[in-house]
Amino acid sequence: MSGTDGVGGLDKLDQRGAVDQRETVDQRETVLDRPGRQLPGTLRQGLVRGGVELLQFVRERDSVIFSFAYPILMLAIFATVFGGDDPIVAGGTTVSFAQYFLPGMVATGVMLSTFQTLAISIAVERDDGTLKRLRATPLPATSYFLGKVFLSLVTVLAQTALLLAVATLVFDVPLPDDAGRWATFAWVFVLGTAAGAVCGVAYSSVPSSGRSASAVVVTPLLLLQFTSGVFFPVTQLPGWMLDLASIFPLKWIAQGMRSVFLPDAFAAVEPAGAWQHGATAAVLAAWLVAALVVGARTFRWRRHDDG
Repeated sequence: MSGTDGVGGLDKLDQRGAVDQRETVDQRETVLDRPGRQLPGTLRQGLVRGGVELLQFVRERDSVIFSFAYPILMLAIFATVFGGDDPIVAGGTTVSFAQYFLPGMVATGVMLSTFQTLAISIAVERDDGTLKRLRATPLPATSYFLGKVFLSLVTVLAQTALLLAVATLVFDVPLPDDAGRWATFAWVFVLGTAAGAVCGVAYSSVPSSGRSASAVVVTPLLLLQFTSGVFFPVTQLPGWMLDLASIFPLKWIAQGMRSVFLPDAFAAVEPAGAWQHGATAAVLAAWLVAALVVGARTFRWRRHDDG
């Protein structure tokens, strides 16, 4: 693709995004102009905004493909590279490399579709003036953030479902067969998704511009993937590295997912010798609350140089 084609493609995306924003503004202005009519509630506006966000996301095909393919490709690489080695054993119980790494891929998919996606997209929207224009409309700030969370929830659900399907059909990874494990999956998934999304909103104020957003967001998340038991078994990581990773949500989401997809015997090889469901819930909830507080205090609708 030539440079001119690339610029033209970006221009088309910007134009489509501008049309979506204009249509949203026009709809609200029309409602306000009607005598005796009020805007819909915050939740309903958030769902409408979520539909707009989802439509814009689907139109960016390269982003969709990368978001859905990354966890699957990483699982395929690990299963292929290490599949011929000795299986992983704990307490006399054996699992394949694909089964062992599946929980980490689910966890990293959650963080990619929440934290990374929101932190980068919001920083870009601030830089190109989208947030400034939205701030001037009747759309409540809460509805804007609900729309972002809706986008994250839909994408991470679809991504995880696809990942589990590939793991089962292609790599013969057994899925849990009892309700208790799926209940654990549900609360770890929901709490991890919520914490990742809110952290992404809060962290979006860190990049100084839309151009620097990818480097500022992707680099620390990639480092956490190497230190949180995603790419390597926790037994192969130094203690100090695990202690450092324990500060952040990714390690706990991965550990919670291991408790779902691995036999109970593998709890003994965890750093604490147990799945630590209570600690997982406490850490993720703490990050959720802390990110809400920090995000409310530091979130910016305008660029640094825009007064």
